[in-house]
Amino acid sequence: MQLDYKITQAKKGAWLSIITYTFLTFLKVFYGWIADSRGLMADGINNATDVISSIAILIALHISMKPVDNNHPYGHYRSEFIAALIASFIMFAVSIQVIVTGVQHFYQGQFHQPSQSAVVVGLISSFIMFAVFLYNRRLAHKVKSSALKAASYDNLSDALVSLGTVIGIIGVYLGVPMLDTLAAIVIGLLIMKTSIDIFKETAITLTDGYDEEELSYIHECIASIPDIREIRDIKARSHGMISFIDVTIAVNPHLTVVESHEISDQVESKLKENIGEVETIVHIEPYGPLMNDSHPHS
Repeated sequence: MQLDYKITQAKKGAWLSIITYTFLTFLKVFYGWIADSRGLMADGINNATDVISSIAILIALHISMKPVDNNHPYGHYRSEFIAALIASFIMFAVSIQVIVTGVQHFYQGQFHQPSQSAVVVGLISSFIMFAVFLYNRRLAHKVKSSALKAASYDNLSDALVSLGTVIGIIGVYLGVPMLDTLAAIVIGLLIMKTSIDIFKETAITLTDGYDEEELSYIHECIASIPDIREIRDIKARSHGMISFIDVTIAVNPHLTVVESHEISDQVESKLKENIGEVETIVHIEPYGPLMNDSHPHS
């Protein structure tokens, strides 16, 4: 599957999130104001931050399609991570605002009883976001987009947040009126946790962190290729939908340049077949003393 096609498909998921979040933002904020539900309004503010995040991802996906240039020899694929990093800061700031407002209302004793119809709005919102989560998760798995995968779990988080808002409203009608305000505080904490998780995951990738299990799998794939005597080094870095891998292997020193190059091609093909979109650089070194060709394969 070509990278441009994958990015185009991922952009569909971003557009779906933007449209859905925009609709739910206006619905929850407007109806939360009418129904006098702070929890529902806070949930709407959460969706507003998600609109910003989704737009940032959409722009970044568009930038990532730009070809290689003099300043970007590896392409622009990491643009989506920069967008995710910026979005995490925005979400964190909004989470503080929501929490502070909820705490102020708590100490001031400003508890309001929302209308029962707010429960219906919350349940509808939760169902819609869960459907978006299922769609984006499947699409993210199909195109191998880490950014869209993160967005899909943010969709799931929003579905759970809406469900929590409903629980808070029901609690009000059970005789605990402060629960709706407390729900706003909990929602703020959930927004904060999501922003921190996005920041941590993005920061690890941008500092060239790579999954250890994936590195072990890469080692297994390369080790299965005949005529490779030793795997001396493997380095990898993620650029979103594509990974760049540097491999150093040792082969029989008596092989010709053409034969060594064929082994290099096998490594590249093996990794592309088993991992997907990868760019591999293979460095070949001679194995053992030049006069001794009796070493076993690794």
